[in-house]
Amino acid sequence: MASEAPKRTPRKRAKLKRPAPEPVASESKSDSKSGPPTELVIITGMSGSGKGSVLRSLEDIGYHAVDNLPVDLIPKFAELAGDSASGRRAALVVDAREGAGLKRLPGILRKLRSQLSVRLVFLDAANESLMRRFSETRRPHPLGGGEMPVAQSIASERALLKPISSLADVTIDTSKFNVHELRDFIRQKFSADAGDQPKILVYVMSFGYRHGLPADCDLVFDARFLPNPNYIPKFKHLTGRNPAVARYIRSFPQTAEFIQRISDLLIYLLPHYVREGKSYLTIGIGCTGGHHRSVMIADEIRKNVAAAGYQARVSHRDIAKAV
Repeated sequence: MASEAPKRTPRKRAKLKRPAPEPVASESKSDSKSGPPTELVIITGMSGSGKGSVLRSLEDIGYHAVDNLPVDLIPKFAELAGDSASGRRAALVVDAREGAGLKRLPGILRKLRSQLSVRLVFLDAANESLMRRFSETRRPHPLGGGEMPVAQSIASERALLKPISSLADVTIDTSKFNVHELRDFIRQKFSADAGDQPKILVYVMSFGYRHGLPADCDLVFDARFLPNPNYIPKFKHLTGRNPAVARYIRSFPQTAEFIQRISDLLIYLLPHYVREGKSYLTIGIGCTGGHHRSVMIADEIRKNVAAAGYQARVSHRDIAKAV
């Protein structure tokens, strides 16, 4: 009978000592603060108010941008934005397309604000502007779906968004802007390299008291104390932008003093408005019909404000209306 082969004792493998990894230089406190802080901009507001244009403007200046993100994914998106070096500044749009889920946004927003820098930007516009935009684009309102009149959809959306609008850090009435002006305004307000620039838009509007006070003016000045060119036949059908009409209005010493006093007041007030976080200031200059005195004075005030380093626009609400 063959003898049983002896059992082989398994050999223990020698453990190879791996070289210790070289220590990784820890990031110093100064290095960790060298990049921009994590920032999340949440854009919401009325449908047709320009949220897409604002989002694209932020994307142009380096924000990671997402449109129509579901509300419940916002915390995860914020977490990923904070972890990613390329996403340290992020922006998203959430609006009425979310439906009933939008009611959860205030609670999510409060939680996020305890963790990182969050700015809620609420975009609004006058009902007339919103209705005109929907008419021009021929797109149905997201709440109406083509089954409800646009005016009724706008009213329903305002009610839905009311609790959110009160939480906004920045509220922008886009009735005042065309798409190019809105994008310029957003770039100036949010651009990282625009920190030393005055972040306020001064909007100077001429109007005629005959056609009613503008509803959206912060400050209104009355120019009806000046002699009225309307009573001079050769000036009646011209405007304050006509050189001869402008010379006539300037010929009175009180005109120059009026323009200078208003300009000085605005240049004094604007830094205070900036510190309070105001995004824009609308100045109304009124005369009787909105054709002569207010037009000339609004143009001059805009020039003075712009010369002081502020972004300024001018419009003439009633200049094309019948004399």
